[in-house]
Amino acid sequence: MNQAIEQKGHPKGLAVLFSTEMWERFNFYGMRTLLTLFLSEALLMGNETASIIYGGYLGLCYLTPMLGGYISDKYLGNRNCIILGGSIMAIGQIVLFGSASLFHTNLDLAKTLMWSSLALLIFGNGFFKPNISSMVGQLYPKTQKSKLDSAFTIFYLGINVGATMGQFLCPWLGDVKHEVTNAAGTVEMVRDLSAFKWGFLAAGCAMAIGTISFFFLKNKYIVTPEGNPIGGIPDKNEVHEDEATHATFSQQSVVILVITLIASFFLFQYFSWDSVKMPMNGSGIGVYFTALAISPIKTYVYPFIYAAAIALAVFILTDKSLTRVETQRIYVLYIVAFFVIFFWSAFEQSGSSLTFIADKQTDTNILGWNMPPSMVQIFNGLFIVVFAIPFSYMWMWMQKKNIEPMSTVKQAIGLLLIGIGYLIIAMQVKGLGNNDKIGVVWLAVLYLLHTWGELCLSPIGLSLVAKLAPKRFASLLMGVWFIGNAAGYALAGTLGAILPPTGDKYTMAAEKGINLQGVLDKTIQATADQLQFLADNKIAATYPTFAGFEIHNLYDFFMVFVTLCISASILLFALTPLIKKMMHGVR
Repeated sequence: MNQAIEQKGHPKGLAVLFSTEMWERFNFYGMRTLLTLFLSEALLMGNETASIIYGGYLGLCYLTPMLGGYISDKYLGNRNCIILGGSIMAIGQIVLFGSASLFHTNLDLAKTLMWSSLALLIFGNGFFKPNISSMVGQLYPKTQKSKLDSAFTIFYLGINVGATMGQFLCPWLGDVKHEVTNAAGTVEMVRDLSAFKWGFLAAGCAMAIGTISFFFLKNKYIVTPEGNPIGGIPDKNEVHEDEATHATFSQQSVVILVITLIASFFLFQYFSWDSVKMPMNGSGIGVYFTALAISPIKTYVYPFIYAAAIALAVFILTDKSLTRVETQRIYVLYIVAFFVIFFWSAFEQSGSSLTFIADKQTDTNILGWNMPPSMVQIFNGLFIVVFAIPFSYMWMWMQKKNIEPMSTVKQAIGLLLIGIGYLIIAMQVKGLGNNDKIGVVWLAVLYLLHTWGELCLSPIGLSLVAKLAPKRFASLLMGVWFIGNAAGYALAGTLGAILPPTGDKYTMAAEKGINLQGVLDKTIQATADQLQFLADNKIAATYPTFAGFEIHNLYDFFMVFVTLCISASILLFALTPLIKKMMHGVR
């Protein structure tokens, strides 16, 4: 890997950051493949609740980089924050391993450990994520900024090598099914819920490997061309060429930050969708925290994520040292971050609704081998590994020919591709019967298009932040970029929760003499016992709704993403001429 990077003219430090991020992404994506299934089945929370928790967890994971970026810029530096964040995340995975080891004997304690684990992972990610991405940009002097698109695409390859390993090994260890003969004498595949813990343990080991290797290699390779260390404790006397040395915030800036945060929070809360109201069985502190958290995740956490994005954006613009050019470039980052919300809200269905569909209404048999449903997410990582380098060469070739599209055009293409991916899968599920299943090949096609879209949007976005952000805001604006992701993940949780009942739910209801279709269509009045059965099995008695529209089936569900993503793509492309002027020469 080092030789390959040197041949491309990239510093050796990129290989260290590549490998560190690779192990961290193994940890993150490996655990993510199992999380919603663990919440839904082992902790008995159901699909809808699992999706809400999943969205809140991911959203907060990408909100805390704002805090981690600030602490890094102000006090600890990139290096120390990476080591601190990696250590916290490794501990968090071990706590989750404990939760998955105890759920069958002490469900209350298992839920308490689960919430503790997610909290550790959220804060650890906040210290780790913005700082390692920021360090990639710092490896390159101003004279080599043209290499950043290529560098971040290679860095993104590291992300997805790790993701692919995690998405294979964690489901292989943790999503295990055995043949069981039921009461009717029929052989069926039943998930071994006790296996989840091994997947979580593997994720924790990967995080420990990444943190330890970074600790020992940072001083030798994470340096400038002159050999000076990158990412150390901030030097308050350092002067950046052509830029103000430090941000200049006043007391008025802090007042504006607080007012904007509070006002935005109540605004988003007012327009938020109805909270999830699911019955909670059991007692004790674990159940208490679960009942306390499920509804507020939508009514408090999601609005707070959106409000924090707006408040931080306004706060940065109150810096009196900003020049007109810097201000307009920051506006560009905000515009792009807004459109990223729609991309990630669709893309991150992979860990929630798409996993449930892979589990219940997809034939995952490949050449006689039944792929674990949670492993279907691996297609994204595999396609990234295959296409990341070709995309990197493509951007460089187009740059030499002076035909390279602007970053925002690339991102508009990314949004279009993910919309087309959902359109294809929507056509496949249209008219799908309760006992029918789609072939796993169609999910592979969807992930292929999502991968191409991701390669157009995500690494190019990281590069854009590195190009446009004033150095004194390098990590903080990287945190703003990840808040765009956070808002997208929060929206992903909301959208994942509107997944209509899959075919297995209709079959389960029918076995109890319940016409679920009639209940949903309101042509049949369910009895109190029937409603209780549906509630106990986490089956909704009404159709989910989004923006006032009922979602009757999987086709309606997928068309929500088609509409959002393609509309966002068209609008972003239309804004490109204005954005180009505001970038002042940066492509």
